[in-house]
Amino acid sequence: MDVGGQPSLIDIKTADGIKPALMASTKQGSIYVLDRTTGQPIVPITETPVPQGAVEGDHTSPTQPMSALNFMPKTLEEKDMWGVTPFDQMLCRIDFRSMRYEGIYTPPSLQGSLVYPGNFGVFDWGGISVDPVRQIAFVNPDYMAFKSRLVPREAVEGGPARKSETEGVQPNKGAPYGVILEPFLSKAGLPCQAPAWGYVAAVDLTTHKTLWKHKNGTVRDSSPVPIPLGMGVPSLGGTFVTAGGVGFLSGTLDQYLRAYDMSNGKQLWEGRLPAGAQTTPMTYTGKDGRQYVLVVAGGHGSLGTRQGDYVMAFALPQ
Repeated sequence: MDVGGQPSLIDIKTADGIKPALMASTKQGSIYVLDRTTGQPIVPITETPVPQGAVEGDHTSPTQPMSALNFMPKTLEEKDMWGVTPFDQMLCRIDFRSMRYEGIYTPPSLQGSLVYPGNFGVFDWGGISVDPVRQIAFVNPDYMAFKSRLVPREAVEGGPARKSETEGVQPNKGAPYGVILEPFLSKAGLPCQAPAWGYVAAVDLTTHKTLWKHKNGTVRDSSPVPIPLGMGVPSLGGTFVTAGGVGFLSGTLDQYLRAYDMSNGKQLWEGRLPAGAQTTPMTYTGKDGRQYVLVVAGGHGSLGTRQGDYVMAFALPQ
């Protein structure tokens, strides 16, 4: 639950006037909003009790700080398990019941613990983007659970070999336990909890209220059958907002760069990419005076998106 993304700096309008703020999005789902001259919270932060009972040799904090501005999901239940077939759903329910899970911050365990939000979090390395004139933040929260099982040091060598960050035993050399960390997926390769798994949303920074929130992206490049069902898929990568009130995101599991109307979240356009673009797009003015959006499409190994070495540029309409 680390602070995966870079902070955003913005001067926020408050009841006490304009304050210089720092906004930090987290895997936990909290967006911490601090006065960047004093470090004091502009949005309240509450120390919240979390599950206890760490494995032998470890310890946990009795509370964790959670912001009043957050996109934290509700605690999962067995009825939230889902599958493309009844068989998939049944296996997901069995898997769910086999793990330790008491909500967010359930400690790692030898039996296996459900990690939700998962290790890509609600917000990861892309951070969030802000519009200082309209006083809104454009965010892309994700909701995909992971499984984590501790492996005692003496058993690490006998476990499945590490192939990636989500395959095999992560050795954690020097620690008393290795870990097997993997997405909580069905046999069909889709998340075990019911969709949607990814959204785009906008927050009013003066009221801290969500203006709109829409599921985002399709399973075209994730499911066994490439059908572009708009179920809302995770995205790994950040957003940006133009001065004209258009937001862009390229990090979804399907291979698209998309544009959104910041006033209501409506998708305005999408462009197909040759590989996954788990990155943050950028914009610039060309020598011809036109505005361009550029995105690097390199793919992502543990997410299973198509890999490549593409740099794509799109010209905005004149």
